[in-house]
Amino acid sequence: MKSVSYRKLTPDDLDSFIGMRIRQLREEGATEKTDLAPALRDYYQRHMSDGTFVSWIAADEGRMIGTSGMSFVEKPPYFGCPNGRIGLLSSMYTDPAYRRMGIAKELLRRVVDEARAYGCGSVQITASDMGVLLYTDFGFVKNGNFMQYKL
Repeated sequence: MKSVSYRKLTPDDLDSFIGMRIRQLREEGATEKTDLAPALRDYYQRHMSDGTFVSWIAADEGRMIGTSGMSFVEKPPYFGCPNGRIGLLSSMYTDPAYRRMGIAKELLRRVVDEARAYGCGSVQITASDMGVLLYTDFGFVKNGNFMQYKL
């Protein structure tokens, strides 16, 4: 490993970023029923341009080796989050050859800082089994009330 550098995702990075996102979903056991790349490209382009999605990436000699993502959403204010802004964490992925080197932790720190700067009252994630330890060590707490209804 040379030296890992960190920077914000740009539109020029989208091909590599989308490739990493698809690798992540496959590794997590997702069943592919469609070509997700066009929908991902549309999402990232729209939300990067309006400021409601931000990502930090890790690179080794210019090659993307780690990704993170934070989507900013707004829901009705509540006492725990008076402005209603929350961050939805996604796209946390590190190339297998670079795992256990602190890269994901640094990417997580950077996108959580982005959520704080945006004014989010909390950050939420649906963690993979692999990610639970990272998030727990960082300070994330399981919310036993989270439920999902599939449409």
